[in-house]
Amino acid sequence: MISSDRKIFERGSPVAERVISYGALVEKLHIIVFTRAVSAEFERFENKNLGRNISVYPTNSKNKWQYVRDAYRIGKTLKNIDLVTAQDPFEAGFSAWRIAKKLKAKLQLQVHTDFLSPFFAKESFLNFLRVRMARFLLPRASCVRVVSERIKNSLVVSLGLPVTKITVLPIFVDTKRVRDASARIDLHLRYPQFDFIVLMASRLTPEKNIALALRAFQKVAKKYPKTGLIVIGEGSENHTLGLLATNLNLQGNVIFDGWQTDLISYYKTADLFLLTSNYEGYGMTLIEAASAGRPMVSTDVGVVGDLINAENALICAVGDETCITQSIRRVIENKGLRERLEQAAAMAIEQMPERSNEQYIKKCVQGWQNCS
Repeated sequence: MISSDRKIFERGSPVAERVISYGALVEKLHIIVFTRAVSAEFERFENKNLGRNISVYPTNSKNKWQYVRDAYRIGKTLKNIDLVTAQDPFEAGFSAWRIAKKLKAKLQLQVHTDFLSPFFAKESFLNFLRVRMARFLLPRASCVRVVSERIKNSLVVSLGLPVTKITVLPIFVDTKRVRDASARIDLHLRYPQFDFIVLMASRLTPEKNIALALRAFQKVAKKYPKTGLIVIGEGSENHTLGLLATNLNLQGNVIFDGWQTDLISYYKTADLFLLTSNYEGYGMTLIEAASAGRPMVSTDVGVVGDLINAENALICAVGDETCITQSIRRVIENKGLRERLEQAAAMAIEQMPERSNEQYIKKCVQGWQNCS
């Protein structure tokens, strides 16, 4: 397995626990993790065993441009490998492809983001190169795992991948836990200045397009000044988005609440959930919001069009500020619409097949076995 998730090294972390679950279902699991020789926290990672049959190897690269080379250096020395799997069809995927060729093993590439969205390549030159890399690698994979029907269809149409090569396995969301949990905080008690609260939960990064939400919300707040937008999350655009909110005179209406561990309370006590991303692989927060019975306004990304659709949410084209503004106003103004969306979202979640985390892990491993 080729990964970039350094939390694998943190014993007891959800990632480490998930890896241990994988290991229980295979004979041997080797994990190569992209790491810097000296991280920003001046932490050096060491080879580690997670249980009797799981070995984790950091690349400890001088810089991120050497991740691929260093992963290959480690991977080519491993023995008796049946399958190499990578969490993306980009740098990790390229490392996995080289290792699989060297070891004469099968190759599984996973696709967790909609890289064929035009917004992905436009975001940066690196993303432009990643699209080229993915187009080269995916036809060479033995099998491909994607997280949504949207991505599967784009790979079939744009890359000509055979449907039989692709498995759709969405990210696991514990919908029952969200549905059954009680709210420990109430946003309306915490922020009594607001009559109506809109919630966003995401990384504050360019592809999430929080700026679009702020511009749309400025128009909402002019008509409904006691409406609040609560944004939870952290990211590279923290400062930029704070300045934009100030420039739009939204200091009294927008609150950046940082990252929170108790997301369920936020979902359950907000009045509306908003997502304005340019692209998503899946859109886990939409599933969580629907599980909490929230009405939703979303751009047409990720799981939208599948489980989340026009029957249970208000859907806007990517970047459509006018639609976002009008949709939020509709939900504020129309209590009947709010109640219909809440009920339809809850029904959509009820129709999802029952799946526990253990079943999800087994599905992942079954995908490896079928591929190899």
